[in-house]
Amino acid sequence: MTAGETTGEEMATAYEPGAHEAAIYERWESGGYFRPSGEGEPFTIIMPPPNLTGELHVGSALFVTLEDVLIRWHRMLGHDTLWQPGVDHAAIAVNGIVSGRLRDEGLDRITIGREAFLERVWSFVNESRDYMAQQFRHLGASADWERDIFTMDPGPQRAVRETFKRLYDDGLIYRGEYIVNWDPVAQTAISDLEVDHEEVDGHFWHVRYPLLDDSGAESGEHVVIATTRPETIPADTAIAVNPEDERFSGLVGRSVRVPMTARAVEIIADEAVSMEGGSGALKVTPGHDPVDFEIGRRHGLEILNIIALDGTMNELAGEAYAGLDRFECRDRIVADIEAAGLMEKIEPYRHAVGHSERTGAVIEPLISEQWYVKVEPLATPAIEAVRDGRIKFVPQRFERTYMHWMENLRDWCISRQIWWGHRIPVWYCDGCDEITVSVEDATACEHCGSASIRQDEDTLDTWFSSGLWPHSALGWPDGDAANVARYYPTQVMETGYDIIFFWVARMIMLSIYNMDGVVPFETVYLHGLVRGADGQKMSKSKGNVVDPRDAIEAYGADGLRYALVAGTSPGNDQRLSDQRLEAGRNLSNKLWNASRFVF
Repeated sequence: MTAGETTGEEMATAYEPGAHEAAIYERWESGGYFRPSGEGEPFTIIMPPPNLTGELHVGSALFVTLEDVLIRWHRMLGHDTLWQPGVDHAAIAVNGIVSGRLRDEGLDRITIGREAFLERVWSFVNESRDYMAQQFRHLGASADWERDIFTMDPGPQRAVRETFKRLYDDGLIYRGEYIVNWDPVAQTAISDLEVDHEEVDGHFWHVRYPLLDDSGAESGEHVVIATTRPETIPADTAIAVNPEDERFSGLVGRSVRVPMTARAVEIIADEAVSMEGGSGALKVTPGHDPVDFEIGRRHGLEILNIIALDGTMNELAGEAYAGLDRFECRDRIVADIEAAGLMEKIEPYRHAVGHSERTGAVIEPLISEQWYVKVEPLATPAIEAVRDGRIKFVPQRFERTYMHWMENLRDWCISRQIWWGHRIPVWYCDGCDEITVSVEDATACEHCGSASIRQDEDTLDTWFSSGLWPHSALGWPDGDAANVARYYPTQVMETGYDIIFFWVARMIMLSIYNMDGVVPFETVYLHGLVRGADGQKMSKSKGNVVDPRDAIEAYGADGLRYALVAGTSPGNDQRLSDQRLEAGRNLSNKLWNASRFVF
């Protein structure tokens, strides 16, 4: 609108955002104002790709606002400014959504098969991407939508396979059988970072394990162990005590009977056992606990897996418990132990229990053969990049958080037992039992030439492809090399402090690895969480969620954006209230009336 188009008398006395914002945005986009100019010093931000679930939330509105402020400022400075948008395929979340739709139709993915399931997913993808792009436009995001990219587009898929093969050839990807975090609802392994440890009220069950004499008969004595998971007792393959614990010095080497089974197991000594907590004696269940798994490997113990992938007990749990849900089994076995006179005592106990971030299910540690990334060789240069100042954190205090995590990494489990996602580029040969790792689809075994090969059924952890985002979104490895050279490395990665470990660290590690030591960005700008007006984390169950669409309808995009940035600072949480939204709308109205006065 210009002075030549209207007069003060013709302008409304109050600003109505719904009557103007969409038209203004369309004029900007159709005019090509969001494209890089090709002139001046490059300034690049790669948009954190939101999950392809169809709905943006108020946290999305925050990152859009902050990045848009930076982008528009650098455009005004005359920089060659690129805001690269994109969307993440959100493997576990989308798999769950489509599986839920199938259940509503009385179907499941196994029945319809992989190909038909993926057709359903792609239908959801296309529907959701269009809807999400419109939501970004309503928020006023001045990204270059002509470059919009998806983590499952051909270019990023190529980047994933190229990286997998490079890592494998360099000995940094391997397959092994270890304890994993198993989500029995999604029925897939998940990484340590996808586990939320929630405080719950439980119990310490103190159980008597009868000592056996040299003939194998019960001696009348017993060893007491304390456990929070009595349902795993049938999988015990030893009792461990600390070698310095004088209470058990005469018992090492003797055997006990595992309650509710006919099995005898040995008492062993291992320094991993604490003399402080519990009873001092530890039931060793290598198939269902990561610490026990390591003890089991050191002592060559048998590994029993008694819990199925859906969280029910299998036949190895014993006839009395097979088929029960794991928590039903807990109640049943506690009752049986009490009836057998083997319960010493039960104490209330509040402790942290791992829950799947994606489904909320209680995590079950299970033995499983998975693909892993050896992270130490990747972490070392990523630590140095921050230590020597090539990458700076804003606020700086988060450098300590980053360093602490990076210096205590465990190898990264990257395989997932779901169909939607980047399928692992590994083929198994039925002829020679060797494997072929290939960027292209393999048609024959590279070792014996046999055509009798089959691709790995699993897909990769979503964060594997997201970790490549600063360079794969620009076209690496086979896209426009000039585009990559022009806009990589990027200047700012703006994201939430809560995903430093999930995403920021992995981008730094994988980008330095792929891009010949060049860091992916110069500055990591971290925003805080947007909380409800009551200061609590936003939750539908608490009724304090602010939907960006509702806020825009009531207060306008500018009103919402102002409410999110006014008076906030990097790395700190904020409360979003109606009062702040009203203040944003009032500022827009003041600017409107100032324009009326000028005209």
